[in-house]
Amino acid sequence: MSHDPRAALVTAAFEDRSRLEDEAHQRAVYSTLDDLDKGSLRVAAKEAGEWVVHSWVQQAVVLYFALAPMEEHEAGPVHWHDKVPLKGNLKEAGIRLVPGAIVRYGSFLERGCVVMPGFINVGARVGGGTMVDTWATVGSCAQIGRGVHLSGGVGIGGVLEPPGARPVIVEDNAFIGSRCVVVEGVEIGAGAVLGAGVVLTKSTPIIDVRGDEPITVKGKVPSCAVVIPGTRKKQFSAGEFELPAALIIGERNASTDEKTSLNSVLREFALS
Repeated sequence: MSHDPRAALVTAAFEDRSRLEDEAHQRAVYSTLDDLDKGSLRVAAKEAGEWVVHSWVQQAVVLYFALAPMEEHEAGPVHWHDKVPLKGNLKEAGIRLVPGAIVRYGSFLERGCVVMPGFINVGARVGGGTMVDTWATVGSCAQIGRGVHLSGGVGIGGVLEPPGARPVIVEDNAFIGSRCVVVEGVEIGAGAVLGAGVVLTKSTPIIDVRGDEPITVKGKVPSCAVVIPGTRKKQFSAGEFELPAALIIGERNASTDEKTSLNSVLREFALS
C-alpha cells in the first residue's frame, strides 16, 4: 500500500495545504476516501503478523474535511448539516442497518454486519458478521474484526492525528461487554472477552492474576483472555487511592464456543 502513487500526493498536501488547490492532489484525497468506503483500502492492516498503520490514509481523511463542502441533508423529518454524507448501497453491500443507526461515508462494513442504533465513523472498518449493538460507537479509523460483538453502549475510540497514530484494533471473534470503553490504540486480541464496564487506555494496567504473581502489560489484551474491571492501589501525596485496572482472570478454550454469551463465559470462571 505504501507504493500507492496517491501516498506522495496526499502527504505533500498534508504538509502544504496550498497544494489542495491542485486538481491532482484533490483527486488523490477524494479517491482515497472512495476506496476506504469500498473497502479496497484500509487505515491499518496486519502484515506478517503485525499491525501496520498507513499514515497517508489517515492524512487523506483529515484533508477530506478541508476539501468537502458543508451541505444540508435530509431523510424524512431528519435534517443535518455536515461535510460527510451517510453510507449508501446498503442492500447491495449485504449490511443490516436498523432505524437510528448511523454509518458515515468513508467507513467500510463487510457483508453480514448488523448495526443497531449506533454510530460508525469515517475511516473505520468492521468485519463480516460483526454486531454493533445499541448505542455502541466505532470511532474514526478503528479496525473491528469479523464475528465481533460490540455490546450495548460500547465506546471504541477513534484517531486521525498525529498521522501514524495507532487506531483501536479489535480482532476476530472478540466479545466486548456492555459499556466497555477502548481507546488510544489499544489492541484486543482474537477471541478475547471483556466483561461489562472494562475501560482500557494505553496506560491502563492489564494485570494477569491467574498465577502466583501478577503480570502487568499495557495496550494489548491477549487473544482469548477473559478480562474484568479491577483496581490497583497507588500512593499519592494526599494518600493512597484505587486506580482503574483490568484483570485477566481466565482464558477461552476449545470447550468455550465462540458464539457463547458473555454471561456464560464469566460463569465458567465463577464470576456470574
